[in-house]
Amino acid sequence: MSSDQSSSTLQDATAPETVMGPTGRPLTVFPEPPVLTSHGPARIIAMVNQKGGVGKTTSTINLGAALAEAGRRVLLVDFDPQGALSAGMGANPHELDLTVYNVLMDRKVDIREAIHETSIENIDLLPANIDLSAAEVQLVNEVAREQVLERALRRVSDDYDVILIDCQPSLGLLTVNALTAAHGVIIPLICEFFALRAVALLVETIEKVQDRLNPGLQVDGVLATMYDARTLHSREVISRLVEAFGDKVFETVIKRTIKFADATVAAEPITSYAGNHPGADSYRRLAKELIARGGAP
Repeated sequence: MSSDQSSSTLQDATAPETVMGPTGRPLTVFPEPPVLTSHGPARIIAMVNQKGGVGKTTSTINLGAALAEAGRRVLLVDFDPQGALSAGMGANPHELDLTVYNVLMDRKVDIREAIHETSIENIDLLPANIDLSAAEVQLVNEVAREQVLERALRRVSDDYDVILIDCQPSLGLLTVNALTAAHGVIIPLICEFFALRAVALLVETIEKVQDRLNPGLQVDGVLATMYDARTLHSREVISRLVEAFGDKVFETVIKRTIKFADATVAAEPITSYAGNHPGADSYRRLAKELIARGGAP
């Protein structure tokens, strides 16, 4: 064997193998996020799916925590009357004097008075409770009713790098408000076939908001959640997702684990509750991927 052939064989043997991810694409090694020397204005991202139980709130909390770990100042906006995000960050929804509802319905309320610091560095919370359910009806007669949240968030946009809005599972006026305020949309989607069927209606709603209210709105990505690699079902759903959305599907896939529920009970993000768990690493990877895609500073 010639020295050239020997060298070539050695290179082939030592070349790193391409690792394929759950989406059927080679896994990318995303760079560490750059250190920010200044903060704001925020990029606003709505976490939207009209179906419940798809991992919206879990993903809002944990993506926010991973971005905060990376030095980003994050505001989490609970835009669901159930108040799950607020409870998941340690707030008691029933004991709140001011919530996002007051900010929406009373222009005299300063949004900064409704925002809470959390126990997690770099994360603040604009909480919600059941009062928010009345806003859907009360906003109907408001002038520019789709833009009420946008006006409120504009006042604090310069204080943050990223604002994540946890939307309720519907496509009503509150969700349209979130889409009108947002620069981007992340669609969390559970890896089950019935969840796929609802996405077409959501995409139609996003397109209507783009046409009529917010031309700059873009889909940042579709996030596959509750993935179980052991089941053919999960793998087929991911395959269908990639067929439908292509590169819009995040490479990062969130696997099913009881640790997310445990962290919720502890009212902590998984990054602090079980920082070494693969679930925490998944959201750190998602934060890096989002930043690499230009979806966050």
